[in-house]
Amino acid sequence: MQLKSLQLFMDVVETGSFLSAAERRHTVQSNVTAHVKKLEAELGAQLFHRKGGTRLTSAGSTLASYAKRMLQDHDDVLGLFQRGKDAPGRLRLGAMETTTAVRLPSILTKFHQTYPEIKLTVETGPTAELIARLLDGGVDGIFVAGRPEHDRFHLIRAFRERLVLVGPHSMTEIPSAGQLLETTFLAFRQGCSYRQRIELFLSSQGVTATRIFEFGSIDGILGCVAAGMGYTLLPLSTVEAHRQRFTIDYLELPSELSELDTYFATDEPDTWSPAMERFVAELEAY
Repeated sequence: MQLKSLQLFMDVVETGSFLSAAERRHTVQSNVTAHVKKLEAELGAQLFHRKGGTRLTSAGSTLASYAKRMLQDHDDVLGLFQRGKDAPGRLRLGAMETTTAVRLPSILTKFHQTYPEIKLTVETGPTAELIARLLDGGVDGIFVAGRPEHDRFHLIRAFRERLVLVGPHSMTEIPSAGQLLETTFLAFRQGCSYRQRIELFLSSQGVTATRIFEFGSIDGILGCVAAGMGYTLLPLSTVEAHRQRFTIDYLELPSELSELDTYFATDEPDTWSPAMERFVAELEAY
């Protein structure tokens, strides 16, 4: 079933005659008739009544509803790969919750203002889960902590974060190994790079085991830290953004523990849609 045949069929439906359809497409009436007959042969059904004007049969009405959607889908796909600024498109992003809450709002707002026709979706998750989503095609690009070691990824260093030790009260020094051994740490679920830094921090303090409770949100972690449940490690940018809402304090950590780059990972540039090309350009200019 050719798209050209469907288009000429819909032209007849919309204009009300084979002649008008031919004039619309700058062709001859016999060409329109040939394409409609081809459709009828392929479907094994008559599409128009032969008498009483150009009226759709029941089969014709059914085909018209499908043909309209098929032609629209065809136009949408072409639009995704057009290079004009106003071409529609879709961009599916994944990011850690801390990045989504603090770093992305200004970038996404500017991108949406520049390209309002591009549909944006953003899902959050820990680094390991986001990498899996990119590998299976569930998202087009991800913001993750640390440099992912995957050959198929194109990587752009987006932000440099500085992790700090966050506690419930005024903090003047790192707790002792004994105190850390008896306390609780709060973190995102397994696969989070910040959770891995908690384990590195504890190891650097001579603590080989402690309790790590898992949470699904920044508010949950900081609310429990403020209530005295335990400590956490988070980017300073996140802590500063939430300090007025929670009674928390923080301590700086050595650079080998605190510095952690956030990368934007996506597939190689020769696979990018126009929407991805535009987003990467905005990100690199940020």
